[in-house]
Amino acid sequence: MTYRLSLLDKSPILSGEPATAALQRTIVLAQAAERLGYARFWVAEHHGNPGLAGTAPEILIAHLAARTQRIRLGSGGVLLPHYSPFKVAETFNLLAALAPGRIDLGIGKAPGGLPDATRALRRRHDPDQPAAFDDLLAELAQYLAPSGTGSLRALPTPPAAPERFLLGASPDSARSAAALGWRFVYAGQLNGDPRAIEASLDAHAQAGAKEPPLLAVTALAALNHEEARALTDPLQVVRVTLPDGQSVNLGSEAQAAEFARQAGSASYRTEIRRPHVLSGTADEVRTELDRLHARFGIEEFVIDTPPSATGKCLASVTLLAGGAPALAA
Repeated sequence: MTYRLSLLDKSPILSGEPATAALQRTIVLAQAAERLGYARFWVAEHHGNPGLAGTAPEILIAHLAARTQRIRLGSGGVLLPHYSPFKVAETFNLLAALAPGRIDLGIGKAPGGLPDATRALRRRHDPDQPAAFDDLLAELAQYLAPSGTGSLRALPTPPAAPERFLLGASPDSARSAAALGWRFVYAGQLNGDPRAIEASLDAHAQAGAKEPPLLAVTALAALNHEEARALTDPLQVVRVTLPDGQSVNLGSEAQAAEFARQAGSASYRTEIRRPHVLSGTADEVRTELDRLHARFGIEEFVIDTPPSATGKCLASVTLLAGGAPALAA
């Protein structure tokens, strides 16, 4: 392979198990990723979702740093609109001081949960003065800047600053990343349309980006094609749209109805979509990655495993890394 592979994990909770089991599985997966040669291991942020244990990536990153030795660890990503940029900068500088040269700060824009959770997270915000996301991002960048470039810098000062990434699926996000000198991660697990990928990556390049973008994809490898398809074919995304134009992707019709209820909307419409998933044998998935690499020049893929395949995740990442003999053992 002429590109690197990294992993994104959401700590999914299987039916009937406690959250501790899901978090233990995340630890095992991070340790396996290190052994198998993955470049990075990122953890996500979701709120109010009983099927996901990953609510605070910064805490999970610290825990994983104590249980691994070399692999880079990061957030995929911290949902900045909920938080003080200064506090986020302090937190990731502290992580980078605890695990020098191993910490990535990935930032996302989505709320990461249903409206009730979003309101609870932002209860102290001034509703009359909503902060624009780009303003929050610029403020965060200022606090992380080298000493002497601003009046206030987040401490402690780590030996190596956290590497900074902006996660998004639009040309606007791509341009924002380039303007700040941050790396851009196109969220292909949210929108895998090649035309959308191309538009964002073109915008990134035209904005003068100095670092190559990363591409996140949902992927699952199994020992045979039939097993992989059996796990991924039932997947669907329910896109709910409210009368005010607000749209969000959810996992079921029930979640869509609950989103509308919490948003105070009596009417809404839904659209069932088939998510873009790379699935099959390891060779078949790598062929698809090769194709994306050739078309878009991607030097690093961030692999997201669908929650429906949680029990097969370790096998999948082992196969994708070329570790079939280790898997058999």
